[in-house]
Amino acid sequence: MTILIVDDDVSIVRALRLLLTSEGFASHGCGSPEEALDAVRRQSFDVALIDLNYKDDTTSGKEGLTLIGELRAIAPALPVIAMTGWSTVGIAVEAMREGAVDFVEKPWDNARLLSVIRTQMKLGASDRRARRLEAENAALREGQDQGRMVWRSEAMGRLLDMARRVAHSDIPVLITGENGTGKSLLAGFIHEHSARAEGPLVSVNMGAISETTFESEMFGHTKGAYTDARSDRTGRIELAEGGTLFLDEIANLPLTQQAKILRLLEERAYEKLGSSYARQANVRFISATNADLDTLIAERSFRQDLLYRLNGVTLRMPALRERREDILLLARAFLEKARSRYASAARGFSGGAEGALLDYEWPGNIRELQHVVERSVLLAQGEAIGEGELQLSGSKSRAAQGELDGLSLEQVEDWFIRRTLAQHEGNANLAARALGISRSALYRRLGRQEPS
Repeated sequence: MTILIVDDDVSIVRALRLLLTSEGFASHGCGSPEEALDAVRRQSFDVALIDLNYKDDTTSGKEGLTLIGELRAIAPALPVIAMTGWSTVGIAVEAMREGAVDFVEKPWDNARLLSVIRTQMKLGASDRRARRLEAENAALREGQDQGRMVWRSEAMGRLLDMARRVAHSDIPVLITGENGTGKSLLAGFIHEHSARAEGPLVSVNMGAISETTFESEMFGHTKGAYTDARSDRTGRIELAEGGTLFLDEIANLPLTQQAKILRLLEERAYEKLGSSYARQANVRFISATNADLDTLIAERSFRQDLLYRLNGVTLRMPALRERREDILLLARAFLEKARSRYASAARGFSGGAEGALLDYEWPGNIRELQHVVERSVLLAQGEAIGEGELQLSGSKSRAAQGELDGLSLEQVEDWFIRRTLAQHEGNANLAARALGISRSALYRRLGRQEPS
């Protein structure tokens, strides 16, 4: 595990490297944003710890905020922790808007700093891949909405229509769905279409916060609240003031912590650790899970009253196999992004590759699709990615095969025509040509009236 340290104060870089070495972490120090960007282009890091103020501007944090954005552009999966000696809630919110996962005030508390770093390490490779997927989707503008969602299917159209309507209220939203379906993207979509869009969107992985630091992380603490609390700490709720608090992986929250979140939702009030002053939480709550909460309630590992508070409205993200019309749209968007990054000659997919993409079951959903496309771009030897370069084990999906079992010849024909239409993005002329029939015959076999 290697940590990137960026600070123009040599003594601070030296002190941080000594601390990290004593805890078993490797580190690399840089004295300027330019050095840091060069380092990230040359080497892979697990966490970046960056100062927000440099010699050209020692108080505003603008150089550091710019650096966060540039680091995220080069390495979307790299968790960035911001450090500043001029910490305010405002600058912390700006840092997290730019993509920082957390912030630490100078002079730092060793235990607090190490806890933040270890939290990012605990998130693991899969969560870092999810952050990369989210960052890449954020750059895509090829869908039917000006936001970050890429879609064409009716299933997504219905979902986003409901999400827009829900967005205008402050009712809590629970987003469910399998791993890799893009639940965090939907949370961002709701925030962007709400009256709180100008406020911050603060995401918290509820399963990654330790029992001992939960109250400090969520509610904040005052100086002297406990032995090592040497300065005030701004919690995630305060950071989300006026905006949205996204409670991701809510099912991973231990029972003891569930009671604290329940009180927050019920009373919209909280106290910082070490303070008796009650603060109002002016935030909108969105939560997400891939777990079956009803089963967890039956097993007594999740509170039913908490579920009632969380699911004012429940939105389910469809699995990728339920929105097959979006597969090629997403694949081409990922291809364009990946070929630019890797300077690849790949420009598209062969017909066989497109068929394999449409037929595959996608148990890992959009996240898996993104990785498959990225890998195929690296393997591609020509302009068209072939079916073999996708390396999909058993490219025919069990779901697709199951759809054909027990169907009549007429029904199988209908399924094949619809699949070919989806493969050609609804273009009836191209689909008919691929099937070797006229456009009129295509519409006739689908039982539709041909457009005049």
